[in-house]
Amino acid sequence: MPRLFRYRRRSVKTMLGVTKAKKRINRAVGITAVKRPFRAPGNLKRRMLRRAGYYSGPMKFLRFLGRIGK
Repeated sequence: MPRLFRYRRRSVKTMLGVTKAKKRINRAVGITAVKRPFRAPGNLKRRMLRRAGYYSGPMKFLRFLGRIGK
């Protein structure tokens, strides 16, 4: 059963099916395998931050307090 209330409104592209079509084409062409090396640095950085506890609850709270203080 579909939800009646959504937190975010869908974009026009999603409603028209443009996004799904682009993903299907990219998968068929194999573009994700070509782009994979370009995503590696960001993935590595995120993995290191996760292991260091950057995304833990207390750290999220400290970053939130830092935003409020500005």
